[in-house]
Amino acid sequence: MTFLTKASLIAKVGKGTYSATELGKNFLVSHPTIITHADLKRIPGWFEAWELGRQKRKERRGEADASAPAEGMANSTPEEAIELGIKSLESDLRSRLLGAVLDQSPEFFERLVLEVLKAMGYGAATDDSLKHVGQSGDEGIDGRINQDALGLDQICVQAKRYAADRPVDRMSIQAFIGSLAGQGVTKGIFITTSYFKGTAEEFVTRGSATKVVLVDGELLIDLMLRHRIGTRVKQTFEVFEIDQNYFDEE
Repeated sequence: MTFLTKASLIAKVGKGTYSATELGKNFLVSHPTIITHADLKRIPGWFEAWELGRQKRKERRGEADASAPAEGMANSTPEEAIELGIKSLESDLRSRLLGAVLDQSPEFFERLVLEVLKAMGYGAATDDSLKHVGQSGDEGIDGRINQDALGLDQICVQAKRYAADRPVDRMSIQAFIGSLAGQGVTKGIFITTSYFKGTAEEFVTRGSATKVVLVDGELLIDLMLRHRIGTRVKQTFEVFEIDQNYFDEE
């Protein structure tokens, strides 16, 4: 509901109640079966809406940010309040984590994505199976992954540390595929902190002999959180309940 609201496709008319806007009704005509995250990203004003919200939260940190969850918690069960609080913390963490990544150098980002891919299980058993090769004249290749000890099965990686409103277009993907061909490699991973234009996403699904996987900023943050890259556990809570089996008589 948040994503649809940011895209101005729906508007809140009451507690837990939303209504489709005229823009939303028109948008549904061209997307009758499903509306994806990628579709929303292409709507004019999408990133501006998120940036405005982020700036407002930053200016009113500690007051406004806490009031919204508190309003929902007032009418929630303790379990629902805990879940709502966790979601609020995760949302804030995602925003701050992406900001921390964008504050680093391009070289740091290139090494970061290789660390994420290693945590996902890419690379052979050898320590040097993932190599950072990004430098001037690298022909668009920032990392190289050997999936076997002899390097017969290789994956090349390109990492672009772009601002959230700077998309990766089709030409960039075409250039990357050209670099893969020049390296004699048929598999590639293109990772960015922003997003991919629809034409870029469509291009990699056309059945080319070269297989390229696209990872946008949203998915990258998902992977960093899942594999605890750049994050740590701050606090752990345990919630107990009665073990009814203990009290039931036979």
